Amino acid sequence: MLLFVVVLFSVFYLFQINRMTYALVMLKEIPEEKHEKIFRTINVLVTILLVSFYVEVYVAM
Repeated sequence: MLLFVVVLFSVFYLFQINRMTYALVMLKEIPEEKHEKIFRTINVLVTILLVSFYVEVYVAM
């Protein structure tokens, strides 16, 4: 059950982070060539954050 809640939260959170990243990229007028690298970096870092959150919550139980 905990895994389902964390996955559901993670999908929503990643979607929101990507929306904010896209808004930032458009606002700062960053060249198209750099978009993929920016999104990949942010998604990897957020995924690491979410996995560490899950591990911490799972260990605490």
